[in-house]
Amino acid sequence: MNEAIRKTLLVLSLIAIAGCGGQGARELISVNVTPNASDAQSFPNGQVQFTAFGTFTQPPSPVQLTSQDVTWCIGDATGHCAGFINTGATVSPSGLAQCDSRFNGTFTVLAGKPELPGTPDLGAQLSIFGSAQLTCP
Repeated sequence: MNEAIRKTLLVLSLIAIAGCGGQGARELISVNVTPNASDAQSFPNGQVQFTAFGTFTQPPSPVQLTSQDVTWCIGDATGHCAGFINTGATVSPSGLAQCDSRFNGTFTVLAGKPELPGTPDLGAQLSIFGSAQLTCP
């Protein structure tokens, strides 16, 4: 092999190796929702403000998440949003949850990243999510 080709291959190899050590994109790795549990009776108008904090692969971390970062919904412990059914509680895109006066019980409030867009009827499946409990009187 000629000397020029060998040097070129060596330089390209060094560039490739150096590129492997660089930092990748900042990715969300976990979500924590606070408060962990709330009794809606203790809040004005039965509305409870939940907040989501995200842990990322790179600083700054953790940080408070917004409606642009996560989807909020009422769902279950597996991260599945309920979809277009009356669950007995609702949560706004900013994390404000409220009980439906016709229902009582404990509901799971979720904040996270949807795996796929999903269909509104079936609800989204969240892949990285946090949860909290809302108790309705």
